[in-house]
Amino acid sequence: MATAEFAFNNKVYMATKSSPFQVNYGREPRIGFDIRKKEKNEKAEEFVREMKERHEEARAALVKSQEEMKIQADRSKKEAEEYRVSNKVLISTKDFLMELMKRVTKKLMEKFIGPYVVRKIMSENTVELELPALLKIHLVVNVRRIAKYREQVEGQKKIPLPPVEVDSEKEYKVEEILDRQERRGKTKYLVK
Repeated sequence: MATAEFAFNNKVYMATKSSPFQVNYGREPRIGFDIRKKEKNEKAEEFVREMKERHEEARAALVKSQEEMKIQADRSKKEAEEYRVSNKVLISTKDFLMELMKRVTKKLMEKFIGPYVVRKIMSENTVELELPALLKIHLVVNVRRIAKYREQVEGQKKIPLPPVEVDSEKEYKVEEILDRQERRGKTKYLVK
């Protein structure tokens, strides 16, 4: 353990440009068995002055290092979008369970679902949404999990048929069954 402590205290760190032992005591740790010499008080004053200088140098190096780290971290940050009540948003399905989305593979899941309406702004990081009862997730969502809904260009807009509710479950009217397929013991239909 003593060897590990010595190695830690003797290592020169990039942030401070000196070892922790030198920052604390103003000198490098002793290697071997040196005979200590008696020193005068003048040396003590010089030691105090040197220590203050080393502490200032270490503090300046740490501040510079922090500024460089902040600049590097801020490069990847982007301005957070502001949401208002009644805005339409899409929810990311990144953390949804496949069972919730009723998909066989995560690869085929939609990246975003919606649009849903913002009901209330809880804080700058969270919003409350108007979600259907079938979507069994919490109404309050972090803004990192949503994206603003943008209307599609004229001619591209897909208008889904309104669902018909039978016994409180949504059903759609089927015109024709185009194809049938069995996968993993379940029958799937392609309908029009």
